[in-house]
Amino acid sequence: MSRIVTPVSVAFLPLTDSAPLIVAREKGFAAEAGIELFLHKTTSWATLRDMLVYGQVQAAHMLAPLAIAVTLGLSQHPAALSAPFKLNLNGSALSMSTEFAAALDPDPAKRIADPVGAAHDFAAAIGLHRRKPVIGVVHRYSSHALMLRYWAGFAGVDPDRDLALRVLPPSLMVEAMRSGEIDGFTAGEPWSSVAVAAGLAEIVAVGSRIWRRGVEKVLAMRTDWMDDNPDTVDRLIVAMARAAAWCDDPANHAELAALLEQPAYVGQPAPAILPALAGRIMLRRGAAPVEIDDFLIFAREAANFPWRSQALWIYSQLVRWGMVAASEDAERRAADVFRSDIYRRALAKSGLPMPGASMKVEGAIGAPIGVGSHGATLTLGPDRFFDGRIFDPQNIGAYLTEADTPAVE
Repeated sequence: MSRIVTPVSVAFLPLTDSAPLIVAREKGFAAEAGIELFLHKTTSWATLRDMLVYGQVQAAHMLAPLAIAVTLGLSQHPAALSAPFKLNLNGSALSMSTEFAAALDPDPAKRIADPVGAAHDFAAAIGLHRRKPVIGVVHRYSSHALMLRYWAGFAGVDPDRDLALRVLPPSLMVEAMRSGEIDGFTAGEPWSSVAVAAGLAEIVAVGSRIWRRGVEKVLAMRTDWMDDNPDTVDRLIVAMARAAAWCDDPANHAELAALLEQPAYVGQPAPAILPALAGRIMLRRGAAPVEIDDFLIFAREAANFPWRSQALWIYSQLVRWGMVAASEDAERRAADVFRSDIYRRALAKSGLPMPGASMKVEGAIGAPIGVGSHGATLTLGPDRFFDGRIFDPQNIGAYLTEADTPAVE
């Protein structure tokens, strides 16, 4: 009897962190799981959101905060979304024009190594700039925009007063810088590397130094479709887990960059894609690349596990910046977007180590540590926030009360 092959359509944006989806299709992991994977490239998160909400696709490569915002009714078309699988951790950067960067520490490597000092320098540079800095963000509810707010807010910057945040698709950021429309942008790779290579910008901060294990993209689904198709969902997650592990293997990075550079996918040259994969980032044109460990993580250390506590950190930032009113209902619905139960169900027989808990105190791990897990031994990597704070998902109110009080360095 021939195996049933299930078609699944997934929308994505041309970003390096879409790699697990592309690899699942191109390297046969989806086919081996009985999934015929159709990938639909689009250019804006708003379009991708609508494709998922209105059922044009069954799943999407989605900004984690956007999945929560849609579920909470904040993003035009409310719908209950679920994220049973995270596609990656980190992989973003803040790039500013060479003019703006000239007011910062002249050594770009020191900026990255010292995000506390860089935040204060950034705050001081705002007043020296010829206008209120216009910074491109890929969506109001993006991981990068929340990271920018968190980082700049630490140094006393009010992002809604002191900055002009302009929403642009990631693929248009470089041209917007070239035309002078924006003074900087925060986005996933490869777009900062493209801007640096063009001599338009310098990288002044990276997501992996703001939150060492920061949440980025998720595989999002409409909750009703997920509930109605458990077998398909489980097989898709198995394929994605295998693809993510393949992406994380340094031996595969050259081949991966060659896959991603195809016009149907990221459509940028492999040399612009490889830096994020290797963690060797050129911060200024002509400068030697800087080693940034854990710049982009696809699979290791349970990177794909949807911790409910990480969903709640995102929720806390939406509350902090006045995007949603705090309530027990909103808190519960936000946490419920990250479906650790579905992840466990799908991968129960895979042998992959997975956390025994679904929540943890975020920012409390300073060095690799072994934790209780289902299956093999599991090590979790450092997950510190740059300001030394920790986030206890059981005490969000106190965390928000203290949000504007500088941490002890």
